Amino acid sequence: MLQFNKQKRLKHLLTIDGLKKEHLIEILDRAETFFSPNGEIIQTDMLQGKTVANLFFEASTRTRSTFELAAKKLSASVLNLDISHSSTSKGESLRDTVRNLEAMQCQLFVIRHATSGATHFVAQHVNPNVSIINAGDGCHAHPTQALLDMFTIRKHRGEFHKLNVAIVGDILHSRVARSQIHALNILGAGEIRVIGPKTLLPSHAEQLGVHVFHDLRQGLQGVDVIMMLRLQLERMQRALLPKGGAYYRQYGLTSETLRLANKDALIIHPGPINRGVEIESDIADSPNAVILDQVTNGIAVRMAVMSLLVENAKKSL
Repeated sequence: MLQFNKQKRLKHLLTIDGLKKEHLIEILDRAETFFSPNGEIIQTDMLQGKTVANLFFEASTRTRSTFELAAKKLSASVLNLDISHSSTSKGESLRDTVRNLEAMQCQLFVIRHATSGATHFVAQHVNPNVSIINAGDGCHAHPTQALLDMFTIRKHRGEFHKLNVAIVGDILHSRVARSQIHALNILGAGEIRVIGPKTLLPSHAEQLGVHVFHDLRQGLQGVDVIMMLRLQLERMQRALLPKGGAYYRQYGLTSETLRLANKDALIIHPGPINRGVEIESDIADSPNAVILDQVTNGIAVRMAVMSLLVENAKKSL
């Protein structure tokens, strides 16, 4: 498999699909080691002398910033490519862009791209000592977001087999949802539910190992963790939503609908949050919500991924 080297060690992180439980646990456990006893993220020299290139062909705040901070916490040099002013705006291919950066001795590439499969394509053409991390490709996958979500859930709720998890919103266009579903299945979650209108759910959703609900009130009953998703309006090719505030009335998480879930149900959201569209503002700021904790955890999880890939690359030489 493309993600692994000849020694069966993780070489690239392109998708959660195809990984085993031990791979996920290794990353989550390693992420824990980057927190000090008082909860601060520590500084290490694990990537000293390495260069990380961030290639974001789509807008990002949390993902790009946390990858940059993670690399710097590992003492790596960081190159943030300004795509709008790079040679790609002149017609240079993604492959040639990466090859030129390889020639500048960048060893680790973090790539976000609007085209599904873009990172897989790049991974097929890089040198053996180079690793690729998928920071989101089209509607396909966002593996580090899923990993930081799993880290956050484990931190606050413990073992996955005891948990019923609901993912609410635009599942159809969400690379995060796909990666979350794969991760939850691999980690043995008690039950995984997806909740949303038919127009925003994949036609084959049940084949992903989930239970489908079109009624929010039914879907939230007995749930321990609620993952809210924003509407991926930029990926919708046609009108798929009720007009006006109908979506919020039917699928918005409010103080009323939250009461249908188990007591103290954990609320997570990959961001950015659209208050009053998919979630009530007071709920987003409530003690149940750990959305800002997810952001902090994202630094440690991305440190874990980068350090592991570089470590595995050294072992394969």
